[in-house]
Amino acid sequence: MLVSELMSTKLITVELDDKLSVVKEIFESMKIHHLLVIESKKVFGVVSDRDLYKALSPNIGTKTETFKDVATLNKRVHQIVSRNPIVLTPNATIAEAIDIFNTHTISCIPIVDHEMKPLGIITIRSILKALGEKKIDSL
Repeated sequence: MLVSELMSTKLITVELDDKLSVVKEIFESMKIHHLLVIESKKVFGVVSDRDLYKALSPNIGTKTETFKDVATLNKRVHQIVSRNPIVLTPNATIAEAIDIFNTHTISCIPIVDHEMKPLGIITIRSILKALGEKKIDSL
């Protein structure tokens, strides 16, 4: 089975200069865990919800929130992005994706064309869901 058969093509992207407040709003409203970071229409990196919450003050939205806590929302994507992501092309196999997940501490892989333009994204969750639904017969 190819990654193109499981990848999500509903991509939501951000740019390097976007504020973390925008990223937070996207994660909360869209119920997703990864955003592709785009520069010049090409995949530059990935921001996960974990990356975001590590960069933000834990006091945001609490009674103890201060101006300094809220200011962390003004940081920019370029400050937290995971650069040079491991990518695959649409004709890569699910087995190749699983091998990458098993050898690297990542939870998503951007799917790109030969010019690094984004086509989709595949996650560990999407593979596990397909296995659970018996959509994957063999790797």
